[in-house]
Amino acid sequence: MKTEVLEAIKARRSVRSYKKEQIRDEELNAVLEAGTYAATGMGRQSPRMVVVQDAETIAQLSGMNAAVMGSDGDPFYGAPTVVVVFADGNIGTWLQDGSLVMGNLMLAAYAAGLGSCWINRATEAFDTPEGKALMKKWGIPENYRGVANCILGYPDGPLPEAKPRKADYITRA
Repeated sequence: MKTEVLEAIKARRSVRSYKKEQIRDEELNAVLEAGTYAATGMGRQSPRMVVVQDAETIAQLSGMNAAVMGSDGDPFYGAPTVVVVFADGNIGTWLQDGSLVMGNLMLAAYAAGLGSCWINRATEAFDTPEGKALMKKWGIPENYRGVANCILGYPDGPLPEAKPRKADYITRA
């Protein structure tokens, strides 16, 4: 049994406080490569990832995301890198395919010593005219849907403790 993988699954936590320092390319590339190995329906590999590291675009994405929530806060918690995951909305498994990419990204981030967090509302943000304009700028086809945003950076403090697992998580039938 590959105990390192199981330990990473148990130890990874969502990080909501980041150092300003940008992550290194070798770390980012390892995380992105892990995303490309996510399982996808019928092996179609429809998801696409867009890496954003410039502060101006991150601020724009953060504002778009906050607007969906009706908030003016920073839903990206000051993270210096955002990976936006898209998938082909014409494929019935688009949401599952993109979600599996997100899981791989977050586990790989932990393995690389990075913090990460799944940020929702990409679907709503990229269904707006502003979101569609960014997709066009990035070369993402119109039929693609935003799945989620994976924020990445160096944690500014210790990882949160794991909550106890609930007693009825598993039912054996």
